[in-house]
Amino acid sequence: MISPIISDIHAREILDSRGNPTIEVDIICEGEMLGRASVPSGASTGEYEALELRDGDKNRYNGKGVLKSIKNIHDIIRPSLLGKNILNQRENDLSLIEQDGTKDKSKLGANSILGVSLALAHSGAKYCGLPFYRYLGGSQSFHMPVPLMNIVNGGQHSNNNIDFQEFMIVPHGFTSFQEALRAGVEIFHSLKKLLIADGLSTAVGDEGGFAPSLSSNRVVIEMILRAVENADYRPDEQVSLAIDVASSEFYDSDRKLYVLSGEDIEQTSEELIDIYVKLCRHYPIVSIEDGLDENDWEGWASLTKKLGSTIQLVGDDLLVTNIEHLKRAIESNVANAILIKPNQIGTITETMEAIELAKRNSYKTIISHRSGETESTSISHIAVASNAGQIKTGSLSRTDRLIKYNELLRIEEGLGSSAYYPGKNAL
Repeated sequence: MISPIISDIHAREILDSRGNPTIEVDIICEGEMLGRASVPSGASTGEYEALELRDGDKNRYNGKGVLKSIKNIHDIIRPSLLGKNILNQRENDLSLIEQDGTKDKSKLGANSILGVSLALAHSGAKYCGLPFYRYLGGSQSFHMPVPLMNIVNGGQHSNNNIDFQEFMIVPHGFTSFQEALRAGVEIFHSLKKLLIADGLSTAVGDEGGFAPSLSSNRVVIEMILRAVENADYRPDEQVSLAIDVASSEFYDSDRKLYVLSGEDIEQTSEELIDIYVKLCRHYPIVSIEDGLDENDWEGWASLTKKLGSTIQLVGDDLLVTNIEHLKRAIESNVANAILIKPNQIGTITETMEAIELAKRNSYKTIISHRSGETESTSISHIAVASNAGQIKTGSLSRTDRLIKYNELLRIEEGLGSSAYYPGKNAL
C-alpha cells in the first residue's frame, strides 16, 4: 500500500468556466498522484472574503494569471508539507494558516491555500478507500441536500437589466434528490418555452440560468411561477422560490441608498425591506440571500426582525464563511442562515468549523459553488458530509454546474435506502 506521507506537491494553472486562470493542485505520495483539487472564483465577491491572489500582469490573461499563487505553493507550502501525513487534515490546515499569518490569507493567497487543503482531503479519502463525503463526514453523513437552482440570472452574472442576481427554484416537495432534480430540469425547460413564446432571449448567464431582459424583478418571479405550473408542479406545495439579491452590488454607501437601476428606483434599507415583505406575502418565497449590504448591520437587524421567523435570510457577503462574522451575526440576531463557500475562507477545516458553529446556533447552512467554476465535485460531497441540508450550484445547463448534480445522483445511489431527502425541513 502507498504510504500516506507526502513526497511531492505540484500545482498548475488551469481554466475555470469563464475561461479565466485558476489553480489545480496534485498531492503525490511515493511518486503517485493521490489527490487532486481545483479552486473556483467568484464575480460577486464580499468585501471581507479571503484574498484570491492574482498576478496583475496585464500582458497575460488580462492580469488574472495565478503564477504567483503557484509559486507560493511550490516554494513555500510544498517544503513545509513534505514528509507530513495526509491524514492529519486539521494539523496540516493549521500549518497553512500559520504560514500565511494574515487574517485574509493575503500572503499566500486563499486560492493557493484552498487548493492544497482540498487536495490533501481528497488524498486522504483515496488512501482510505472511501468516498470523499464519507471520509469528511463519517458514518452519519446521509442527508441529501435540497437544491436551490438558479434559473434566471441577473446582476453581476449577466448583461441584462435585472437588478437581483439570482432567481432560484427550490424543489422541496419530493422524497428523493433524484425526483427533485427531475422537477428542476422540467421547470427549466418549461421556462425556456415561455421565453421563446414571448420572443425573449434564452442565452444563459455565468451560472447557467437564462438571462432575458425583463421589466422588473416581480415580472421574473411571475414568469418562473408560470413555468412551474406549466411543468405540472404545484408552487409552494412542491416548489418554492429563493432569491439572491446580492444587494452590495447596487448599494451606494455614500448616500446609504440601494440603487435599482433596472427599475429606476432608489431605496433606503427600510424601503427595500418593505419590498421583500410584500414579495414574500404574494409569492412562495422561502429564502432571501444578501438582502442588504454587507456593512448594513442595522438594516440586517431590521430585516431579520421582520422576516426572520418565516423566511430563510442568508448571509453570503455578510458572513463570508467566516467564524468571527458568524459569531457577530449570532450575537446581534442577524440573519438565520449562512452560505458556505470554501474559497471565502481558505481551508476545509475552517469550512467545516463554520458549518458546525452555524448548526449549533440553529442557523441553516447552504453549501455553494462560485460563478467561476471548475469540473470539481467537491461541494457535492461537502454538502452530504456535513448534512448541510441545502446546496446552491447553479442552473440545469453548463457542464460546470451539472457535474455537481450528477455527482449527487451517484452519492444518493451509493447511500441506497439510508439516503434522506429533508425537503422543506431543510429550510
